[in-house]
Amino acid sequence: MTSDNIPNDDGVSSSSLYKSMGSKLTSNGSWKLDMPRIEAAIRDILLAIGEDPERDGLKETPKRVARMYEEVFSGLEGEPDAHLETTFDHPHDEMIVVRDISYYSMCEHHLLPFFGSATVGYIPNERIVGLSKLARVVEHLSRRPQVQERLTCQIADRIEQVLDPVGVAVILEAEHTCMTMRGVKKPGSSMVTSVTRGVFRENPSTRSEFFNAARTRQP
Repeated sequence: MTSDNIPNDDGVSSSSLYKSMGSKLTSNGSWKLDMPRIEAAIRDILLAIGEDPERDGLKETPKRVARMYEEVFSGLEGEPDAHLETTFDHPHDEMIVVRDISYYSMCEHHLLPFFGSATVGYIPNERIVGLSKLARVVEHLSRRPQVQERLTCQIADRIEQVLDPVGVAVILEAEHTCMTMRGVKKPGSSMVTSVTRGVFRENPSTRSEFFNAARTRQP
């Protein structure tokens, strides 16, 4: 089972979940959010909680939420592979690590945000990619209904499959508002997930070097 098909709590894969959302393909095959459907759903929610969707503060809320969803779920369109297609021939064969990549995503269980930072490292296999492209992969994949565990795997999977590096490693740290503002209500708590591929998984010293680089700032 690939990380793209990790089932949710109801046993539905993420790819099936995305297809069942209120979205559609345009005539040229691009992804488009079904804005009127979202607006109608938000209006129904406001009515269901006993609010008046016609009062001044809420009249435009369905449209605002639909526009927000268009932005925060924009990663449902396509895959991030295009960000990694332009590479450069370079003999660098040591570890490359990009730290403190901020990201926001939406927990698919409660549709509440989780946010934090990512650290991505890889050892090139003769070709390197532009620095910002790793951040773009993180951003693209985070702009979907997600769970942090799957997001971590997907970032590593895309880099591994497109760049074919000697190894790749990813660490995500995030605060989940579904845990801080509801349920157990533990503000300040965070979740850390990591994935290693290739030499990072096979070689303990390489893995240790990555984790040290991820948390150590040089003077």
